Amino acid sequence: MYLTETHIQVRDMARDFADEVIRPVAEELDQEERFPAGLYEQMGELGLFGIGVPEEMGGSGFDTLTYALVMEELSRGYASIADQCGLIELISTLLVRHGTPDQRSKLLQDIVKAKTKVAYCITEAEAGTDVSGIRSEAVRNDKGWLLNGSKIWIHNAPVADYGFVLARTDRDAGHRGMSIFIVDLHADGVERGPKEHKMGQRASQVGALNFSDVQLPADALLGEEGRGFHIMMSVLDKGRVGIAALAVGIAQAGLDASLEYAQQRKQFKQAIVEFQGVQFMLADMAKDIEAARLLVHSAAVKIDNGENATKACSMAKCFAGDIAVARTADAVQIFGGSGYIRGFEVERLYRDAKITQIYEGTNQIQRMIIARELLKHGAHG
Repeated sequence: MYLTETHIQVRDMARDFADEVIRPVAEELDQEERFPAGLYEQMGELGLFGIGVPEEMGGSGFDTLTYALVMEELSRGYASIADQCGLIELISTLLVRHGTPDQRSKLLQDIVKAKTKVAYCITEAEAGTDVSGIRSEAVRNDKGWLLNGSKIWIHNAPVADYGFVLARTDRDAGHRGMSIFIVDLHADGVERGPKEHKMGQRASQVGALNFSDVQLPADALLGEEGRGFHIMMSVLDKGRVGIAALAVGIAQAGLDASLEYAQQRKQFKQAIVEFQGVQFMLADMAKDIEAARLLVHSAAVKIDNGENATKACSMAKCFAGDIAVARTADAVQIFGGSGYIRGFEVERLYRDAKITQIYEGTNQIQRMIIARELLKHGAHG
């Protein structure tokens, strides 16, 4: 009842696109681990990127709840595609909130139209969940900044045109000594590592980036110097809502496939859906998916209302990630031996689900955040 006509229209448009365009090529993309540039161009034309970017800046001008709805539907088609939507949403949000007019005019329009590919470059060998371990460093010189360091497991690293790179600008200032830079990844001194071969979401390419004396202009700095950690943290709640919605989409695809298969597959002269054990599995899948979806929507609405959404976003991400893994495992079980074979959708869904418990902050970290918020604000805060 809280969805407006606009929410429903955008959701249904994303759902149709997922069913008609994404799902038919999902298995092929997974097998080939291919970046689907043509598909992303279509999404850019439809306004499925930069959902929260104001219309006057070239975006769709929608709210966070719309973003969550789109992420779920795209993920129901193929999570790798939704992953790109989430990445562009975070990068475009950073530019809207912290970019200069020149930075926005140079990049924002092309990013949301999928003409320019971007990467969010944070993780390092000793800095994953613990961002304080970052060693990449940018030092001022007479031309701007000199960047050195390495990043690993960076989404879009093999194909991106620009990287938004978190680096130290003051070794002794801790979190206050980090800044974000917009780096041309075709520049001298930038080296890309090989594409990683992942367990799931295989069309969402990741890899390493190495920076060796990369000269950056002074205007490569995003926002204020020394505010990089805080700028990065400012989009984490939205990022977690996006991943939570993506996890719901994976789980929903598993339920859709399981329900259809259970009505067709016969054993002991009857459809397996007639067995109470299978019915209970389907019922558990449905109730957990609906609960996760409501947590996601509640968190998105809190963001849109300007409320403190940190606990809600961590709860949504943690719960949705956990149920995506558990309930796609149920989907594999319902399919039996077929569910363990490449080419069956639920096999891919099970692999795609696992990363939702890891990226955008592991689910163990989400539990720590939830507990911290409880101690700070109380059980009803």
